[in-house]
Amino acid sequence: MTADANTTQPADRTDRGGGTDRTGAGAAGAPETAGAPEPAATSGRPRRRRIRPAVLAVPAGYLLAALLLYVNLWADLDRAYLVDSMRDQNQWEWFFAVTGHNVLHADSPLFTTLQNFPLGVNLMANTVMLGLSVPLAPVTALFGPTVTWAVVLTGGLAATATAWYWLIRKHLTGNRGAAALGGAFSAFAPPMISHANAHPNLVVLFVIPLIIDRALRIAQGRRAVRDGAVLGLLLAWQIFLGEETLLLAATGMVAFAVGYACVRPAVARAAVLPLLRGLAVGAAVCLPLVAYPLYWQFFGDQSYKSILHGPTGNPPRALVEFSSRAFAGDPDRAAALALNPTEQNAFYGWPLVSLLLVLAVVLWDRAAVRALTWTAAFAALLSLGARIPLPGTDATTPGPWWVFDRLPLFESVIESRYAMVCAPAIGMLLALAWATVAESAAETRARGEGEELDRRHRALVIRVAGCLALGAALLPITPKPLETVERPAVPRLVADGTWRSYVEPGQSLVPVPLPSPAEASALKWQIDADFGFPLPGGYFNGPWGPDRLGIYGAPPRPTNDLLRDVRYSGRIPYIGPDQQQAARKDLGFWRAGAVVLAQQPNDQALRITLERLLGQPGRRVGDAWLWDVG
Repeated sequence: MTADANTTQPADRTDRGGGTDRTGAGAAGAPETAGAPEPAATSGRPRRRRIRPAVLAVPAGYLLAALLLYVNLWADLDRAYLVDSMRDQNQWEWFFAVTGHNVLHADSPLFTTLQNFPLGVNLMANTVMLGLSVPLAPVTALFGPTVTWAVVLTGGLAATATAWYWLIRKHLTGNRGAAALGGAFSAFAPPMISHANAHPNLVVLFVIPLIIDRALRIAQGRRAVRDGAVLGLLLAWQIFLGEETLLLAATGMVAFAVGYACVRPAVARAAVLPLLRGLAVGAAVCLPLVAYPLYWQFFGDQSYKSILHGPTGNPPRALVEFSSRAFAGDPDRAAALALNPTEQNAFYGWPLVSLLLVLAVVLWDRAAVRALTWTAAFAALLSLGARIPLPGTDATTPGPWWVFDRLPLFESVIESRYAMVCAPAIGMLLALAWATVAESAAETRARGEGEELDRRHRALVIRVAGCLALGAALLPITPKPLETVERPAVPRLVADGTWRSYVEPGQSLVPVPLPSPAEASALKWQIDADFGFPLPGGYFNGPWGPDRLGIYGAPPRPTNDLLRDVRYSGRIPYIGPDQQQAARKDLGFWRAGAVVLAQQPNDQALRITLERLLGQPGRRVGDAWLWDVG
């Protein structure tokens, strides 16, 4: 987004001391303020700067939009559960809760045995977002992890939109309305809304625009040491917010830099040495802060090498369809084109894609437009996977992801998520488009021929035509409020502390079936019991086998597999001496104190299976069945 003479005009500085609203980007290296300084007060003391309402209006609008998106969650924080999050809301609330627990008890936030007991979980190798979960530990302790979950999602989306707005207004266009549009799209684009159901690490992105801004400052050759040091701190913070997000963003930044270098090679050559100096300083600041946590992540207890997801690219059609939560969306059609509701990573809709093609042609003379178009196109191609299916046929063609998929770190990425990189690039293109419309209308009104009334009418027509084009492209993908359902109640024997009579210190409580990526309600039991007991199994990423291959959940054990099959089939299996011996071995491995069966589908079949497996009848305790196996 480095400015150049062909594409830019002086930026609007009305936020900092007046001036007219002028469309365009601030020139590279231009001062951040313009106009004469305000006179000092007659008393000799400097005048206090007042925050103008216009400055707060845009962030307030973003916050209102985020609140409307999560209105159903905020309406009943005790019972509401985001239905499209599947098991992820339980997992994330547990992450926030266990981090707060570790911080308040002076335990390491990098490891715990509260899940996957007795082996434990490498928390640094999971998406616990220590960059937020640690500072928000007091909030979690006072109000509970559901409040933290809601605050992070709602505030994170609003902060992300604000950060993109600030970046666009500072480096791309001074038009406040255009920058507000770009910031809104960057944070509320269809793939962002999909992940807003379940993945705060992929929607709380306010640090990314700050990193981009600092990189642009370094490229301008000013204060490389200071800006490099700030860049290093921001990179460290982002690592503790989401490493995958940083990898996606870095790929997009490199793609933009390559595209811009192709159209402005002189600017690129001048930026190389300052960037190298600044990046070296940034690395020197960042690495000491993250060295040990990253070492623990990749080499500590319960670390793993990589997670292989298999082919997860977007079908090309997904780029032009509508997501299930969009106003024009069809849930069944969207589900057929995505892994699940939280991975609808494209779905920009054909009206918007069509508009973007027109904008690319009309604004092609601008270097920023060329680089942004290339960035969005490249990211979209990456998201299609290593083998891109050819629409209407059974044939495929190699895609650029084939190269990336073989590289370290990239091998663990769900490649369809690269369509998320398109969101800020598209947001910036829309900002430039609207700034151009506003500029054209202003010029028509100021310098057009004819009577003033006619000029005003022509300017109005230009603005209305622009609004109609944007409305036709954006209204179909406008998100609806995210839906919630009532979450299952925690068994009374857990909620009222009765479990303490059956589970001694050092023993685990065994829910049936064990918590897993398919069923994680028991994580809420543990939170409500204030982490009084550990759980075998769980929903996390950990190693499996001698090669330490990353998997979701705990390594399989016979008893857990058997009970899971009963839970989802309703069929009571044959239970013989071998199955009973395996159950005794597994319960010993888990150091089980009690086995608890809560109300759930097929709980009658599960109860009969457990009685045969454990050789004793269950005891009815409140609304659950319990077996004392300690």
